[in-house]
Amino acid sequence: MSPILDVEQSLMLSRWVMAEVDTDAVERIMRRHDLPEAVARLLIGRGVPEEGIESFLNPTLKNDFPDPFLMAGIEEMAGDIARAIADKRSIAVFGDFDVDGATSSALLHRFFKHFDLEVPFYIPDRLSEGYGPNLEALKKLKGDGAEIVIMVDCGTTAFETVQQGRDLGLEIIILDHHEAEEKLPAANHVINPKCQDDTSGLDMLAAVGVCFMACVAINNKLREQGYFQDKEEPLLKDWLDIVALGTVCDMVPLTHVNRLLVRAGLSGVQNTGIKALMDVAGTEPPMTTYACGFVLGPRINAGSRVHQADLGARLLSTDDAEEAKNIAWTLNDCNDKRKAIQETMEREAIEMVEAQGLDQSPVIIVGDESWHAGLSGLVAGRLKEKYNKPAIVVTYAADMDGVVTGRGSGRSVPGIHIAQAFIDARNEGLIEKGGGHAMAGGFTLAPDRLAAFEGFLQAHIARQAENISGNVETSIDAMMSVQGVRTDFIRLLQDHVGPFGQEHPEPLVALSNVRIQSADVVGQAHIRVLIGDWEGGGRLKAMAFRAVGTPLGDALLKQGRQPFHLLGHLKINSWQGRETPEMHIKDAAFAQAGEAVQRQSA
Repeated sequence: MSPILDVEQSLMLSRWVMAEVDTDAVERIMRRHDLPEAVARLLIGRGVPEEGIESFLNPTLKNDFPDPFLMAGIEEMAGDIARAIADKRSIAVFGDFDVDGATSSALLHRFFKHFDLEVPFYIPDRLSEGYGPNLEALKKLKGDGAEIVIMVDCGTTAFETVQQGRDLGLEIIILDHHEAEEKLPAANHVINPKCQDDTSGLDMLAAVGVCFMACVAINNKLREQGYFQDKEEPLLKDWLDIVALGTVCDMVPLTHVNRLLVRAGLSGVQNTGIKALMDVAGTEPPMTTYACGFVLGPRINAGSRVHQADLGARLLSTDDAEEAKNIAWTLNDCNDKRKAIQETMEREAIEMVEAQGLDQSPVIIVGDESWHAGLSGLVAGRLKEKYNKPAIVVTYAADMDGVVTGRGSGRSVPGIHIAQAFIDARNEGLIEKGGGHAMAGGFTLAPDRLAAFEGFLQAHIARQAENISGNVETSIDAMMSVQGVRTDFIRLLQDHVGPFGQEHPEPLVALSNVRIQSADVVGQAHIRVLIGDWEGGGRLKAMAFRAVGTPLGDALLKQGRQPFHLLGHLKINSWQGRETPEMHIKDAAFAQAGEAVQRQSA
């Protein structure tokens, strides 16, 4: 595609492109659905078929919720659990320590509580137990009376531990969404849309989404069995706020059923714990994807990072407002501690990368014995963002017998499947555990295997990278003038095209030939800008976050006399009951007129 606005290389070193669309189709969509041209173009560019536009803009649970029984093995699992509910059997949940695990655990706890079953959940300590089920935890659950253990957001690759649990006499059910191999653990049921025999097309689900599908299926089986003839059915949709929180925070694709679940969950918060955490964090309703991902999620995760792994699941499970408030404040304090430790780790990790030139390798791998295991994933994510390549952070801890184990977390970039690299390394015997998603994964290994593992990983990632184009392109969704940016247009995007997330990103809008009317630094790193059209009217406030010291920030602050093309997200700023539009700038380029001025002055 030819570059849009002739931007071959922007200030952030990107080539701007825009998908070509059928103009006749744009006009039809505009007429039939009463939409602005920019929105019609965006829908076509995102691959929404004309016949599916109404459903896309206004999806409903009644019309658009998929059949959970499409998932492999779910009918048999639902039948077994329905009978277990009727027979009042003892059930326990083993959940992962992240937000997806906490929301999954809380959802199942609430579901079974409706049937007067008090189902405990076990959340492993991130630092001492690590990711995934372990034998000691299963022994404890068995000792506490559990007959059935449901593993959520984990278990798909826990072959040995699952077999050990079966040997203890436990029935084990896995509700997961992590990458699956051809062989599956010896569980009674493995429900995972990524299993090779699953043809449901629901592999975008987070674990909490899989759990919600399981609840719908179990409820259906109970209805078939006549269980509800004299009992009230649970209102499953009242728990979609939990599902939305876990789905957004696990960064799964916000497409298809995930978009429906998140949209429905954000429409009205019922959960006492979510309300308490929003209040403590100073977040006004309604709950948004931003609040989930950047305000609530980090606080729920923070508990597990400082040895209080079950706080998130407890928060989302309670209906006691006072208990919820106390847990929310504790999580807020945990988050403050987490940020301070993380800043130190990030600084040391970046110093290590720079000193050793690790950014020249296919994948960045750093580690230190003093680093906090609970923060390795966050630091890996920071390195990935800074250097735009896969990054892995390894920490070390000794058990009671003095045996040291290395635990690593990796974050990846588009085109590099990091979990597959970990799985292949495990199959080669280089690491003990390994798995995750395409963009994020984790592993454990013996320290003396690190060098061999690192060599294997560098080669594996280099092979994957051979298939990635070296040209960085940014796809633009719409072009507008400053004067054309209105709150009703932004509201249409937010309420009907959104919610936005992974694989359905917030629209990128280009404002062409913009004049920088004023620019100043806010805080230590942000730039506040007032912009207008180069010719004509229109004024718009804009922010460039973390732009100080970057080519983008330098240009905004110093080149105000030249016309710019700006690229960013459109937002609605609410202040004292008044709503105004603004832009969050992501990139910029000198307009052609500005480049001519620059050449003349040189």
